[in-house]
Amino acid sequence: MNKVPYDKPPLTYEKQLEQLQKRGLQIKNLPRALHLLENISYYRLSGYWYPLLANKREHIFKPEACFDTAFKLYCFDKELRRLVITELEKIEVAIRAKMTYILASHYGCFWFNDATLFSNREKHQATIDKIKEEHRRSDEEFIKAFRNKYSNPFPPSWMTLEITSFGTLSTLYKYLKPSKHKREIANYFGVSSQVFESWLHSIVYLRNVCAHHTRLWNRIIRIQPKIPETPQKIWLSNNAFQKDRTYFVLSIIKYLLQTVNPKSSFKSKLQILFASYPNVDIRSLDFPNNWETESLWCI
Repeated sequence: MNKVPYDKPPLTYEKQLEQLQKRGLQIKNLPRALHLLENISYYRLSGYWYPLLANKREHIFKPEACFDTAFKLYCFDKELRRLVITELEKIEVAIRAKMTYILASHYGCFWFNDATLFSNREKHQATIDKIKEEHRRSDEEFIKAFRNKYSNPFPPSWMTLEITSFGTLSTLYKYLKPSKHKREIANYFGVSSQVFESWLHSIVYLRNVCAHHTRLWNRIIRIQPKIPETPQKIWLSNNAFQKDRTYFVLSIIKYLLQTVNPKSSFKSKLQILFASYPNVDIRSLDFPNNWETESLWCI
């Protein structure tokens, strides 16, 4: 297919509304719709009216398609992302803590800077370069105090890993050489090191989706985590799910919360959210009809 230059002109907010109406979208409150276009943007909202199109090539809406329906989907998605990132924060903090404790106990407080512990020296050096940059930019008081007192290039891991991104943490784990200590970290969370590595990668991806306010509802997950073959904790009894949909990654969160926060109210919060938006079809997230009775979601 030959590529062509993009030649569509930008439209004023008024013209954007006019175009939507010409394509068949019902807009009951024009001033409100105009306000939402100004403060959210046509392009961001377009992901939520895409399912309302009868002809996706020509952008023609279904007869009953309404602007408010799309906006409610947007609101649902926003609340879903807030809920997810709150749970991810607990998991991320726990992973940082466990990695630091186990690896520092066995390899010393500067283990992350020891290239002999990693399987790929180039990848390790690239990761250390990222840590250097994160360390250089940090204005945390505990980092400043360490710089002023000690000559080491980095603070000990329990300080350094507090200022590194979760993506950097995931990379450190990925390139650790296979060892009983790497397995010990994964086993604490109830899975093998290979599964845990893939889950870390997926959590980083999911965290970025939520942090950058991009669509989680009806999303195809680009990073597909592995299914645990021998889970040490309660897992899904029904494996008839799609690995690239939201239900699977939310199930991973629920699984990890068994370790991180056993009394988590994640399920009830999801139920409240779904009940608040009865017009949202949760099958678009790949939730099965009986998800609430699944063994994983019943604990």
